[in-house]
Amino acid sequence: MSPKFLPTLAVALFGVIVAQCTTFAAGASITPPASMNERVLSVPGDPLRPAMLQVTILTPDGSGPFPLVVMNHGASGTNRPNLEPRYRYSFSSYYFLSRGYAVALPMMRGFSGSEGQQVFDGCNQEAVGLSNAKDIRAVVEFMSAQPYVDGSRVLVAGQSFGGWNTLAFGTLHHPRVKGLINFAGGAHISSCDSTATTLARTSEYYGAQTTIPSLWFYGDNDAKFAPPVWHAMFDRYTAAGGRAELVAYGRFMTDSHNLLGYPEGLRIWAPKVDIFLTKVGLPSKVVHPEYLPADFPPPTNFAAVDDVDAVPYLTEEGRKSYQKFLSDPMPKVFVLSATGLAGSFNGGFDPLGRALSMCQQHAQKCQVYAADDYVTWARPTPAPASTNFASIKDATALPYQSERSLKGYQKYLTLRKPKAFVIAPDGAWFFSSLGDDPLANAIGACQKEHQGCQFYAVDDLVVWVAN
Repeated sequence: MSPKFLPTLAVALFGVIVAQCTTFAAGASITPPASMNERVLSVPGDPLRPAMLQVTILTPDGSGPFPLVVMNHGASGTNRPNLEPRYRYSFSSYYFLSRGYAVALPMMRGFSGSEGQQVFDGCNQEAVGLSNAKDIRAVVEFMSAQPYVDGSRVLVAGQSFGGWNTLAFGTLHHPRVKGLINFAGGAHISSCDSTATTLARTSEYYGAQTTIPSLWFYGDNDAKFAPPVWHAMFDRYTAAGGRAELVAYGRFMTDSHNLLGYPEGLRIWAPKVDIFLTKVGLPSKVVHPEYLPADFPPPTNFAAVDDVDAVPYLTEEGRKSYQKFLSDPMPKVFVLSATGLAGSFNGGFDPLGRALSMCQQHAQKCQVYAADDYVTWARPTPAPASTNFASIKDATALPYQSERSLKGYQKYLTLRKPKAFVIAPDGAWFFSSLGDDPLANAIGACQKEHQGCQFYAVDDLVVWVAN
C-alpha cells in the first residue's frame, strides 16, 4: 500500500480572507506617523537684497539643541516659481529627523511663498548661484540663533536646483557648516548656448572657491543631467581643488534624478551619507527610527515579477489582487500569507510597513512576495531545478506508479501552490500543499519510513531525476 501525506492541506479548508487595498489617501500616508513638529516661518534673506523667505522647519520631539541641516529644493522647470509647492515631503527630511537633526527647508526667492525674484544674468551661472547662496547663508544664520538648534553643527544639502545652490553656497566659506551634500545638482539655463558647458565651467569656479567637503550623488538614467554632464562637472570641480566624493549609483527606478522621492532610494544613499557625516564630525546614528519606513527586501529571482502563476497561496481573488499590483505605480509591495490572505499596497511614506500591519491583523505570519518590479519571496527549502522529465500533467510518466499513486498525483495537480510531490522506490508517495514549508514537510514525511525519497514535482514543474 502506498501512503499519502496531507500535513498542511487543512490550511486550504479554512475560510480565506483576501485584503485588496488600493492606493492610500495622500494626506494619510505621505508622512511618518511620528510628529515632525512642523512650523512655517518667514525668515529674512540676504540683507543686501531684503526679502522674506518661506522656510519650513521640522524637528524631532524634544527641546534640543539639535544639529541643523538646511535642505534646498529643486524646481520642476514646468511651473512658474511662485506656483511651485512648498518643499516639505522628502525622504531626506525623514532621514535627518531619524538622526536627530532639525531640518530647515527654505524656498528660494520667488518660489512658493517666498518674496522676490531669481537673479537672471544671461549665462552667468556664478552670479545666479551666489545670489541663492547668500539667501541660504541668511537662513543658516537665523536658524543657528534659535535655542533648539546647535549652530556649531550645520550641514547644507539640496537636490537638483537645490543641489546646485548648495555647491554655490560652499564658496561662502561659512565657518559653522561642516559639509555639503549634492543630490543630482544642476540647472538648465535657457540663455546659454550649452547647459553642459556652462555647468562644467561653473563647477570649476565653485570647486576653486570651496574648502568645505562635499558628497555628490548622480545616477545613469537621470532625465535632466546625463552621465557625461555630471562627470564633467565633478571632474572640473575636483581638478580645481574642490574636496568632493562622487557616488555614481547607476540606474534607479525610471529616473535616477528622483532618488529622494522613493523609500527604496534610502538603501542607496543613506549608508553613504552616514559615512560622510561621521567623517565631518556630525551625528550619523539612528536615534528616532520612527521617522524611517520599513526597508524593502532585496530581490530573490524566485520568478519574474509579472508571472502571476508563480505566486504561491493565491485564490482567484488573490490573483486579481496581484494583477492589480502589477499595474500600480511605484513604490509598491505585495504581501501574502499561507492562509490565502493577499493584498497590494502602493504609495505613501511606508507602503511595506502598512501592508504588513494590515496583513498581520488577519494572519499570524505575513510575507512580502514582491516589491516594485522584482520578486522578494523565497522558499524556506530550495526546490530542485526543473528537469523536463515529463509534462506536469502527464500522470502516466510517474515512476513507481500504482493505481493509488496515480489518483494521489491527480489530486496533487488540483492543489494550490506552494506544493510538492515526493516518491520512493518502494512505491510510497507523499504530497504537501500550502503551509510554511510544504517541500520540507513532504520529503521529511517520506524519509521517516522509506529509503531513496525524491521530489517528483514542485508546484507546476517536474523535477524528477531518473536514477
